[in-house]
Amino acid sequence: MATTLIDKLAILSDAAKYDASCASSGTTNRNSLGTSGLGSTEGMGICHAYAPDGRCISLLKVLLTNFCIFDCRFCINRSSSNVKRARFTPQELIELTLDFYKRNYIEGLFLSSGIIRSPDYTMEQMVEVARSLREDHGFRGYIHLKTIAEADPLLIEQAGLYADRLSVNIELPTETGLANFAPEKSGRTIRKTMADVKYRIDARKDADKSKTAKPSNNAPRFAPAGQSTQMIVGADKSTDADIIKTSETLYSGYKMRRVYYSAFSPIPDASADLPLIAPPLMREHRLYQADWLFRFYGFETSEIMSSATDGMLDLEIDPKLAWALKHREWFPVDINTARKEVLMRVPGLGAIGVKRILSARRQTRLRLDDLAKLTQSLKKVLPFVETVDWTPGHLTDEENLRARFTPPPVQLELL
Repeated sequence: MATTLIDKLAILSDAAKYDASCASSGTTNRNSLGTSGLGSTEGMGICHAYAPDGRCISLLKVLLTNFCIFDCRFCINRSSSNVKRARFTPQELIELTLDFYKRNYIEGLFLSSGIIRSPDYTMEQMVEVARSLREDHGFRGYIHLKTIAEADPLLIEQAGLYADRLSVNIELPTETGLANFAPEKSGRTIRKTMADVKYRIDARKDADKSKTAKPSNNAPRFAPAGQSTQMIVGADKSTDADIIKTSETLYSGYKMRRVYYSAFSPIPDASADLPLIAPPLMREHRLYQADWLFRFYGFETSEIMSSATDGMLDLEIDPKLAWALKHREWFPVDINTARKEVLMRVPGLGAIGVKRILSARRQTRLRLDDLAKLTQSLKKVLPFVETVDWTPGHLTDEENLRARFTPPPVQLELL
């Protein structure tokens, strides 16, 4: 077991890399100007996390400990794993966070942990870190706590009073997968904790909106950046259809700010028997693209999966392009007259490109040269659009159109 602070930091920051849900957008703006506090949730920093709006967020991303009493088969820190172990005391982690902030290394803290002694004991330790930072040291930077679903609900409630964002991992997309690979965890318990967090976030928002609520009756601040979760991709035999269906439920039923997909790679000492049904990183990438389509582009899950084979997304092309190739009756669309909802379905046109097109066409009839200036993917767009001086003709229905977008075959080397 590591004994020096530097050794602990090396082990526990490396162990935290498997936690993906650490973007810090969406919280309230706070800073310590004019106060005796420390920190800020605003501005740029030296960081390893990026918010959806492009801001660079500097977070100390670390585990309280990588000791764990659970033996989840997909986890590098499970109880049976032969890894170096370390543990911070709450005071060590508090001092480390403050020291890093004062040196302008970070803007906030992302704290997760293995489970030691019991879920309640571990959650108490994590809450104490956040409480002390806020109350004893006036820390006003960003705090994200990875909560433990099995902990007492009162501890989860306390965590939300100090953290900007809470998250509890859904772990795997199906109950069957969770039972097989993490039998000590309960999907029902995980969902109940998510529901409790959602309820408290909604209660705070309702109190803020109420015009009749007296200041003394307002609900206390609770996780203003909402909640997120993480789902492991590729540890079990769940299909992409299973994963996307679960994600939709999380967004609609629990108002998740974000579902993070974590590509699973087998751990040599215990996971040789775990399946890999697709290259993990590319599969993760395609799932993020599909996630974006049903969250922001108006696609239904059934539409996204209509071009899938056996419930799996196409790994060679992105899911919007796969849908367009299967539904060519939608195309070509006239960029000078098509509605925003239709333009959003054109491969190669993102939300920014569509916004530019809608703005530009108010002033003039757009030509191909104009389109080239408004999008970064003209080659992908061409078979699916019409302009004043361009029509794709038979290109849209070309039998081998897919080949234009897939990488050419590569001759393997013998030596």
